[in-house]
Amino acid sequence: MSNDIYRKLARVLDTLPQGFPATESGVEMKLLKKVFTPEEADLFCDLKMNPETAEQIAERTGRPLDSFSETLNSMGMRGLSEMEPTEDGVLFGINQWLWIHDEQVLFQQDEEFAALSDSYLPIFMKQLMENNPSFHRTIPVQTQIADSRETMSFNSLSKLLEGNQSFAAHDCVCRKEKRMIGQGCDFPAGGCLSISSEPGAFDDIPGFDVISKEQAHESLRKFEEDGLVHQVSNTIGDQWYICNCCGCCCQFLAHVNRANMADNWVLVNSNYYAEIDTDACTACGVCKDERCQVNAISEGEEAYLVAKRKCIGCGLCAGTCPTDAIRMVMKKQEELVPPLKSEAEWMEARGRARGVDFSDYL
Repeated sequence: MSNDIYRKLARVLDTLPQGFPATESGVEMKLLKKVFTPEEADLFCDLKMNPETAEQIAERTGRPLDSFSETLNSMGMRGLSEMEPTEDGVLFGINQWLWIHDEQVLFQQDEEFAALSDSYLPIFMKQLMENNPSFHRTIPVQTQIADSRETMSFNSLSKLLEGNQSFAAHDCVCRKEKRMIGQGCDFPAGGCLSISSEPGAFDDIPGFDVISKEQAHESLRKFEEDGLVHQVSNTIGDQWYICNCCGCCCQFLAHVNRANMADNWVLVNSNYYAEIDTDACTACGVCKDERCQVNAISEGEEAYLVAKRKCIGCGLCAGTCPTDAIRMVMKKQEELVPPLKSEAEWMEARGRARGVDFSDYL
């Protein structure tokens, strides 16, 4: 019975838009057994993506409320299910694997989980990133963007911040997980910002440092100085995080580097790419050696060169070129891929691309 319920849980997770691919080693099953009890795995399979109260879950499933309410609350507190307080009561819903993973790293701080996850993430990220639509979008360093067409808020971090009321800084999940297994880098442990349109959204979350809007702006400027890439979800609405990523620890950019593809535009959505004026370039190497996180710049005979379709348009190289030889170029209209309107639209498109029907879990 125990193994059967974990296999069922794995199938449910893989039916959801993010997916949960199987491995030859079975490490994904070890992860599930690490974080879910059999009872929790069984209950998870009865949850829906549209959150419900415990009473609604009991009525829909025929489960006696008193037999699972404590389990459901424990799952919500540990990030195994979505948990949303409302005026009508606490709502619970199904969580996809990446969000379960992030909650374990941020709040459970379990080194065994981190080691298992580090073995699984390359397989998980390959499936997540190599199916359309892209999961992340890169937002360029705003001071490097001069194009008059750049007016839409989904291309501007400052406009994104202005549209929200609550802000919090916390550890970067990826860098924290790498540090937990002794593979950390020299970039700062922090780096993730959470944002919300609801006042006081992060007041009671351990490990989240509530900051002002002005402090959020300053944090983003500091991350740019450090050489970290701004990434957000590939949607116009439903924005709730700003990741600031390094190419060594960030599982998204690390996959870009592992894949070593000639065309990174299929992995990360962006509106820009960098271009080097070879006449102005003095071949100092700062752009390649210190700023580019995805190996998109190479040394030519007399100047450095950008591989256009390997560039993810972050703008980190342009701002530190001592001769201003680098500029950010907006892609042609036919090269642009508009972000999806909402998370629901992204999930629907991803389900179609993967050929999975998750309607039973809505």
